[in-house]
Amino acid sequence: MGLQRDTDHRMKGAPGAKVRWTKRVREHKFAYMLVLPTLIFMMMVHLLPMIQGIWMSLLNLNQFTLAKYLKAPFVGLSNYWGLLFDTDNPVRQGLNFAVRNTAIYAVVVTVGVMVMGLLMAILMNRDFPGRGIARTAMLLPWVIPSYVVGVLWGFMWQQNGVINYLLVDVLHLMHDKPFWLMGPNTIWAIIIPTIWRGWPFLMVIFLAGLQTIPDDIYEAATIDGAHKLRQFWHITLPMLKPIIAVQLLFQIINNVYSYNIVSTMFGNGAGYPGEWGDLLMTALTRQSFGYWAFGSGSAASLMLMVAMLMVVGVWYRTFRTELNAQ
Repeated sequence: MGLQRDTDHRMKGAPGAKVRWTKRVREHKFAYMLVLPTLIFMMMVHLLPMIQGIWMSLLNLNQFTLAKYLKAPFVGLSNYWGLLFDTDNPVRQGLNFAVRNTAIYAVVVTVGVMVMGLLMAILMNRDFPGRGIARTAMLLPWVIPSYVVGVLWGFMWQQNGVINYLLVDVLHLMHDKPFWLMGPNTIWAIIIPTIWRGWPFLMVIFLAGLQTIPDDIYEAATIDGAHKLRQFWHITLPMLKPIIAVQLLFQIINNVYSYNIVSTMFGNGAGYPGEWGDLLMTALTRQSFGYWAFGSGSAASLMLMVAMLMVVGVWYRTFRTELNAQ
């Protein structure tokens, strides 16, 4: 009987809840009016281009029909079919290499920046003279624009550049000066500069997380005889797990959509980085605009977006407990 009365009470209270919601809107009408322009702007910036991209992927939009734009001939799913099965499709050419390189690039860079950022955050969290200056100096790679990073590292990777000079002439780690911007070495020529520029941002994020962990926990662990490695494994990592989960997603998405460093290192987007340097974004940009195949390019971009949504779904299922606990 008590359960029935409680159920009846909730059912009768539903209209009241709706009244309270509308009353709350009326009471905060000015605040909602202030938020409304931002909401409209965000819809214009994100939602409308997405809808336009989906429609473009269904059109035969190329150099011959570009004047018609969104009124170009409708071809349905032909662009998707061509990308998946038509070997003569110009946009499809080289995408297999780009998918492989992007997968390697995204995984290695994500792991590299997170490990490097966490290690440096632990180091910068210690109390030592000049800590503030050291923290500021560590941020310099992140402050440099990605365009400048691509150009500078492009010169450094030259056969007679500073990297080969250090490896061969100074450190004597190699006998010959390799070509870093050609062949399989190219993947490392784009991975290392990206890690070099990205880890300071992760250092700042992890450093903020480390400073929220009470010192009493470490003091108690030290009294119990736990050494630094056990403290890191059983205290630091579990406490930082929500931050690590969020940054893992951000880094994967950011690295899959990486473009600037590769495009500037190889001819400002016009050059071909080769089979081991081409990423999905540079390949799609070059192929779509080079062949004016905007319909196929939009289809490829949409397929990549769906793939990333699947990655987000797997990520959420993996870290759902940690995210809901926050």
